[in-house]
Amino acid sequence: MLQQFPQWLPFTFAALMGLSILIYVILDGFDLGVGILIPFAQPEEQDIMIASIGPFWDANETWLVLAIGLLLVAFPAAHGEILTALYLPATLMLIGLILRGVAFEFRVKAPPQYKAGWTWAFFVGSLITALCQGAMLGIYIMGLHFNSWTLAFAALCAGCITVGYSMIGGTWLAMKTIGDLQIKAIEWSRRGLLGALTGIALVSLATPLVSPRIFDKWFSFPELFYLAPIPLITVTVCITLWLAINRLEREPRIKPGQPFYLSMLLFGLAYIGLAYSFYPYVVPEKMTIYDAAAAPESLKIILWGTIFVLPTILGYTALAYYVFRGKAQKLTYY
Repeated sequence: MLQQFPQWLPFTFAALMGLSILIYVILDGFDLGVGILIPFAQPEEQDIMIASIGPFWDANETWLVLAIGLLLVAFPAAHGEILTALYLPATLMLIGLILRGVAFEFRVKAPPQYKAGWTWAFFVGSLITALCQGAMLGIYIMGLHFNSWTLAFAALCAGCITVGYSMIGGTWLAMKTIGDLQIKAIEWSRRGLLGALTGIALVSLATPLVSPRIFDKWFSFPELFYLAPIPLITVTVCITLWLAINRLEREPRIKPGQPFYLSMLLFGLAYIGLAYSFYPYVVPEKMTIYDAAAAPESLKIILWGTIFVLPTILGYTALAYYVFRGKAQKLTYY
């Protein structure tokens, strides 16, 4: 089958890479959001916030490694083009990831007088990572070109992505905590939702404007009719999420996970729209997934490895979330 239809291979790997990025954005998005929110909590609340992501945060980053690995081995030409353009924000993002990883481990084991310093390091690492990811998204949408408009849009995306992460982080905390911290998390979720909606609106408006091809994909007939459910569903999810957050504020013990699951759905819908806009290009307006793909023989070998690796990652991720379900408790190594 693979020999008869080698053109399916680039699409398959593009889908796998896209799925990995989406899962990373959602899963690492909420623990980055927790890190961004941590300065707004009391010291004893910060311990619970850290504990809520303790069993998950490092495994969540596995999906970023998988996505970049698939880009490298399946689309090597695009890998060079994209990372060359995004070299600076990608480097800063790695520094942020390293800083937050070190801070997470040292904070739990550090003497009390040093804990506050490591808490701030965790915040700074999370903030840098989120800002850089937003900036990379903005630069990518603008076609990897650098000018004043690109930098301004990248800055807007950086801010909106960061606030969006704080929203999903807030909904995660609202699900995993109780008491005063849960009340604070609900308010953080509400404020973050407004920022996330601003970001979705900016990207939705800018993406068709930077490319006539993307404009035609969304606003030509009959495509406009077929695609109308996506924005309508997105608006419905936003309204439902807002109502779910307000309901959770009144009744903290009833369906505490609903805002988090709706936040995941909102991120997924935004990502689907973005993926549709750029397909089949992996480098905007320059290189399609078929142009950038490695040789079919190489892709076949890599595909067999992916068939074993991907279910393994999915399996231990699902197991971790199942084992550590329920409300968070203080994290300790003693």
